[in-house]
Amino acid sequence: MRILNISAQKPDSTGSGTYLAALVREQIETGHRAAVLCGAAPGDTQGELDRRAAVFAVPFESPELPFPICGMSDVMPYPSTRYRDLTPSMLKAFERAFAAAIDRAVTEFRPDLVLCHHLYLVTALARECVRGVPVVAVCHSTDLRQLRSHTLERDRIVSAVRRLDAVFALHAEQAEQIDLVCGVDADRIHVIGTGYDHRVFCRDASVARQPGSLVYVGKICFKKGVESLVRAVSLPIDDGVRPSGLVLVGGRGDDAEYARIERLTAVSDVPVTLAGRLDSDGLVRAYRSSDVFVLPSFYEGLPLVTIEALACGCKVVATDLPGVRPWMEAMLPGAPVTWVASPRMTDVDTPVAADLPLFERALADAIAQALAAPLSTFEPSAVSWEACLARILKVVDLLEGGSYG
Repeated sequence: MRILNISAQKPDSTGSGTYLAALVREQIETGHRAAVLCGAAPGDTQGELDRRAAVFAVPFESPELPFPICGMSDVMPYPSTRYRDLTPSMLKAFERAFAAAIDRAVTEFRPDLVLCHHLYLVTALARECVRGVPVVAVCHSTDLRQLRSHTLERDRIVSAVRRLDAVFALHAEQAEQIDLVCGVDADRIHVIGTGYDHRVFCRDASVARQPGSLVYVGKICFKKGVESLVRAVSLPIDDGVRPSGLVLVGGRGDDAEYARIERLTAVSDVPVTLAGRLDSDGLVRAYRSSDVFVLPSFYEGLPLVTIEALACGCKVVATDLPGVRPWMEAMLPGAPVTWVASPRMTDVDTPVAADLPLFERALADAIAQALAAPLSTFEPSAVSWEACLARILKVVDLLEGGSYG
């Protein structure tokens, strides 16, 4: 099968980008032909993509699109434009550039399947432009957040999402939200979950795990709970083990938020390292050398980093977010994860400020308990990209011939 994968963002740097790149690699490994249509900034090399994939890059910060890549999150780990800030002329340029790229990719690559990422604007364009080939899309939750947050092309996007041949959710709670926000028939929403690359993310007995060490992987920003995490590691502990150090891995988001986090790390009672973005080898080393992986986010789809950390032998502390815990407990029973109740939210990803001290206290206690627990021997082998891709293609195989578009 010839599969055209589409995203308006970079095919790396974020959870959804990593998800796309991993699926592309699995498509090729299992004998399919793959192409990727994606946004690109000056100097981008799409280094995370399998080199065997054809790439149709849409250049931002160019004469055609003279602004940074549009980000599905309002805070991205690279220079970006918020969708809500697009002017009519910027929106028209975006649509013109991506419609032309879709037309070119369909003409040159001749896909049997178009697999989009995010139920948002570029997916709507794909649905409008492509005929005679099934067009399906994966939800990553940030798309639903955009649709709830502002009205840019909302009716058009929702209409196009309803006309997709299939919609894929990461977990059951997300499937319910897709129905609620977009009104997609339940029988056209399919839960596919996520996976991890067992060839890369695995244990190595030769790497010494540092007692008391914590690692976080993700965007360095407020809504990922990073400020709360830095404050939590300095809180006094009555029971359990106090952290010996915290490494924050990931790209910076908003400059003001990053500066605030830098100031917090400077006065922390526990050493905190801002490691920046790491390549796969560096990321694996960070997981393998850490005792506990912490993901204190206020909003997530289905975080791949949690599974990668488990595969590398970390214990995990994570916010108990809608849909994530039920999926993890169903797919990975017995995983060494300590869940922390989320603070109340003023909207989909902004916590009630008054709740943060209690959240941070609970986070500190959960970390201390996880550090005191025995080293993990858990293996997340039940989750794989091969199985995730198989679930997608099984749905595609069942689509009625001749009804596409």
